Order: sequence, then structure tokens, then C-alpha cells
Amino acid sequence: MKRIGRYRVRGLLGRGGMSRVYKVAHPVIGRTFALKRLEPTEPLERILGRARLRTIFVEEIRCMVGIDHPNVVAILDADEDREQPFYVMDYHCNNLGQAIGESYRTERPSRRLPVERAAAYGLQILAGLARLHHAGIVHRDIKPFNILLTSEDQVKIGDFGLSRLRGETFDAPATLKVGSPFYAPPEQETNPDRVGFNADLFAFGVMLYRMLTGRLPEDPPHSASRWQPELDSAWDGFFHKALAADPAARYQQADAMGVELTALIERWRENLTATCRSLPAAPLRTAARPGEDDRQVRRTPVRTGPKIPAAQFGLDDLWRPRASRPPHLRPEKDRRLLTDLATNLTWQRGGAAFALDWHRAGDYIRGLNQSRLGARDNWRLPTIEELITLLQPQPGGLAQCLPSDFDRSPQRLWSCDRRAYTSAWYVSLDLGFVGWQDLSCRNGIKAVSSPVKR
Repeated sequence: MKRIGRYRVRGLLGRGGMSRVYKVAHPVIGRTFALKRLEPTEPLERILGRARLRTIFVEEIRCMVGIDHPNVVAILDADEDREQPFYVMDYHCNNLGQAIGESYRTERPSRRLPVERAAAYGLQILAGLARLHHAGIVHRDIKPFNILLTSEDQVKIGDFGLSRLRGETFDAPATLKVGSPFYAPPEQETNPDRVGFNADLFAFGVMLYRMLTGRLPEDPPHSASRWQPELDSAWDGFFHKALAADPAARYQQADAMGVELTALIERWRENLTATCRSLPAAPLRTAARPGEDDRQVRRTPVRTGPKIPAAQFGLDDLWRPRASRPPHLRPEKDRRLLTDLATNLTWQRGGAAFALDWHRAGDYIRGLNQSRLGARDNWRLPTIEELITLLQPQPGGLAQCLPSDFDRSPQRLWSCDRRAYTSAWYVSLDLGFVGWQDLSCRNGIKAVSSPVKR
């Protein structure tokens, strides 16, 4: 398929029982969008029928068109192609599922987010849910892969295929499950047409618990502090209420849940600040001498292929370094630069001011060389192996009191290594993992320079 309506198809982003999502390009301006088109699987079409599926899909469009909120995906266009309805949205490369490393084996442990980051995402999600619920919409499929993240780390709630307007019924067979296992509340499995707004808040509670602990909630009392020592019993009380099996015992409004989450994170910040103030001045770090800990890492770009295992990069199943040694960073006379004495590589302390796609990253590097940043003209995009030398375990506890050598914004950094013809590798500097994205995605750039041979 080369076109859907007037949009040029660039690839398939995902598929579900009712539809497929394509990466498409606008024929005039060339901008990339995500296009969702009704393409049901044969089993689902056999159960519900083409006419009913079309009605559900059109209702999804109607739900989304009426919402204008910064934390909810917006529809930019809608039409039909070969008698199949479709709609167009902004294309966002990242989602919460990718950020935490959730796989199709949902029950497996995932990456844990820093408390501050998890709370920031959580408050944005609750703000979006408050807007949906105000419009009478129950989403019914809140889960990490339906929470999109912009290049500026703003949350967008997406995928309204299972949403229900107040008073509307789904008219599906009792055997057809609505929602995602592990995230849907108990009552949604037995009677999806009767769930209220607190069904979404239950799913949000599961998601926040997972962000903070890297695990799905266990049986009550849902103790998050058992897995995340930075959380106290007040957080456990929050989750006990959020994940109550009885819908009447849960939070009933997203705004009220947001107020309690705000109080929890503010108290967490106050405790961290008090702890940091009570610490003695940090001792000076002992820097290595050049060559003392010389790490030989690849400096030339490669195309790895899509099936390379994480272990080949020295990474675990969640694409994090199995072992890491801190870089020995020495500030240069030009304060914009840091040299790692362990690898003899010189890095930008900051980097590009804005996130760029992979091809424009090359333009940025050429600009650095033309301007001779630090009197050097051999700046380049780092290899993924070079970027991995900067990855450290996620700071927690007292480690959060220490200043960072690098400017950690933006957080995701391009490498020069391609995974395939249309994708390249990147690292998440703050979350400490390696991933890959389409070349049209926007990420940060931190240029590197090797020693100049005399």
C-alpha cells in the first residue's frame, strides 16, 4: 500500500484487533504523521461484524475530536480510503511502555523510573483523564503503550478504540474482553459496559505503581515501599486506595487523585532536600590519569541489523549496562567541554539546544566543525559503545544530592550507529538504557571528539 487517501505510507507502526497505525507523510509539506485506519482482524470482524466495527471506529473519532487538551492526543484530519475510515494524528516516537521497557510479557519486571519523573508523568496523565472524564468519556484501556511521550517529554493519552461515552453500550459478546490484562480493573472483565471513571483511575494506579517499582502490583496491601525504598507508608496508603477491588473504595475523581499525588511528591522533595542539606561536603573525586583506565571502545559507525541481542552490547534484558564504571570527567578550559580520562574522549557538556532528527543531527555536527568548537574540527556523533560509557545506574537516595557533570537535557541522545536502514540507536542518559528509533524521530545530540594525533 503506497497511499492512504492523500498520505504517503512510510511504514507500519502497530496493529490491533480493530485497526492498524501507519507512519505517513503529508504529500505537500512532507511532515510525518501517524494514521490509524479501520482494518479489523478476521476473528473480530466475524464476532462483531463490519458495520458494528465501523460504528465503533467512527465513535472513536467523535470522542477525540471534541477534546482539546495538552495531555490528550488530537485528531488533525479524518477521511475514508477504499471505504475504510481513518484519522490522522501527530507522530510521537516515544511512549511510556518503551520508557519502562515493558514487553509483550507484561508480567516480567520493567525498568523503574526516578520518583520525580514518575510523578511528573503521573500528574500529566491525571490531568488528561480529568479532561476526558469531564467530557463523559471512560477510556477503558489506560496502559503504558497508550501513553505517548513527545520529544519534550510531554504526556499524550492516545488510543480511544475502547472508549465509552456516558450511557453508551458496547454491545459485544460476553466472551469478548475489553481492556488490557493486568491493567483493567476486576469489574471491567465481567461487565465492561458498566464501568465508571474509577476504572481508568485503577488502571492509572497500576501504571504508576509499575513506574515507581518496576513491577506489577501484588495482592493487597500493594506495598510500593517494599520495592522502592524512597517511598514511605503514605505511598502505600495511596496505592491501597487506588487499587481497591471495590470500585466504591477507590478514588472517584482524577483531580482528587492528583491532589494526593502532588502532596506525596512535595513531601518526598522536602525530605530529599533536608537529607541533602545535612550531608557533609562531598569529597573531591579522584580522577584517573590518562591511560590508567583506558577503555577501548569502537569509534567508527556501523549498521548492526535489527536482531542484535542486548548481550552483544554488554547489556541486560532491559537494555541496561550489566556493569558500569563511572567516567573520570575533567573540565576543559573551554567550560563547554569535558574530557573522560578513562576513554580519552572529549564530550560536549551540554549539546544541541533542541532535539533533532537523525539526519539533522549530522548538520549540527558539521556546524560544530565549521565553528571549531574548542579549537577542534573532528567532532562527530558518538557510537553506541561510546555513549554506553556514560551510562550509570539510576541515581537514588543520597546519590541524588550530587551534582551532575553533564547537562542532562535533552535526555535521549542519538548515536551514529544504525540499527537498520530506517532506524538508529540512542541512549537515555537519565534512565540509563539503550534503545532504537526511526530516523525521523527527534532526540538530543551530545557530540564527541577523539584525541588528535600529532
